[in-house]
Amino acid sequence: MRSVLLALLPLVLAPSAALAQKEIPKAPGYDQCPAGYVNTFGTTCVSPVYYEVAPTNGQACKAGWMNIGAGYCKKKKGPLGVL
Repeated sequence: MRSVLLALLPLVLAPSAALAQKEIPKAPGYDQCPAGYVNTFGTTCVSPVYYEVAPTNGQACKAGWMNIGAGYCKKKKGPLGVL
């Protein structure tokens, strides 16, 4: 029983890290949310899907990242770099 619980421990801990970018603050100077996020009509945006995002800070997105608007870039995934 103990080995089963130890095997499940990473699965329990992983969602807490993944939830980090389900809710993001609106970028300074933007009233909208980036693509894939829903406006909470406050200062945050939420998404039912985990995306790895980073603020643009007025700069172009890094290689391997795509602009999703409202001051954010999303890390490209998959063979086509879209999902």
